[in-house]
Amino acid sequence: MEYDCRGRTVQSMPRGPAMIYTLTLNPAIDFELIVADFEFDAVSRALGSRVDCGGKGFNVSRMLANLKMPSIAMGLVGGPTGDRLSAMLGELGIDTRFTRIAGETRTNVSLVQAGGSKHLKVNDTGPSISDEELAELIGMVRAAARPGDWWVLAGSLPPGVPDDVYAQLITILDQQGAFTVLDSSGEALRLGCAAGPTLVKPNLAEAEQLTGLVVSDAASLTALAQAVLLLGPVSLVLSMGKTGALLATPDEQVECISPRIVEQNPIGAGDSMVAGLVWGLSQGQSQSGSLTLGIACGAATASCAGTTLGTLADVEALLANSN
Repeated sequence: MEYDCRGRTVQSMPRGPAMIYTLTLNPAIDFELIVADFEFDAVSRALGSRVDCGGKGFNVSRMLANLKMPSIAMGLVGGPTGDRLSAMLGELGIDTRFTRIAGETRTNVSLVQAGGSKHLKVNDTGPSISDEELAELIGMVRAAARPGDWWVLAGSLPPGVPDDVYAQLITILDQQGAFTVLDSSGEALRLGCAAGPTLVKPNLAEAEQLTGLVVSDAASLTALAQAVLLLGPVSLVLSMGKTGALLATPDEQVECISPRIVEQNPIGAGDSMVAGLVWGLSQGQSQSGSLTLGIACGAATASCAGTTLGTLADVEALLANSN
């Protein structure tokens, strides 16, 4: 079933199922503490805690699992934290193909206000990756690449990994006939765009940093989108938080509005949007229809407490209410 940007059902040309791969070069264990409020230079006691698989690509796989959509999660993991991360993903029913590293997988920490919308997240840098470890991962990607599959390349780069690694991977995958979605920032995003990914999904701040442009009105938003496309990607989805998102190609521009929700915690909402996008695209839906699914997935997660991700029922309810 396909939806347009107003949530209405439209016909979709059927196609064979595609496998979705997510690649996370700098994964983490996400440790969340729930507190009554933030107070500096004082001792606070947590009201509760939660541990999740972290890293943007793994978040995409987690959301896809909630959508009953299989994926294969790849990445660099090491040490007891990496073992724990692998076990947690396995418990969620997510297939993993990891490259083991000598260093210890990082831990990120979040403070989330109970009953409120404030949060504070601190991300560790991550372990240093050797040339040999990176070469092994790239070889695994090359061996797995198949025509028609979708690859989500997402997140920051750990120390030791060159800024052009996403560009290298996109080139390899494109040569094999696979589709690529890039969700990163800074120099890794700029160089990745030059390799011509199928789609890039920066947020507004990342796109402004990438182009040096500032959005102040509709005309400047269009100029920003076209400036990103000139860097090389085939298409762009620009996430704009509570406002929604913009889909742009050289030939069209479509803006979709986010459904109204009671926001509890936006952590993971952008990754959930990517999951919805690739969910739709891998099933042969149009880009605009896939964007609608992506926005619904992002909104579903933002309406959940803590680092919980939205469910298929949450997404379907949002889509039904948008009709």
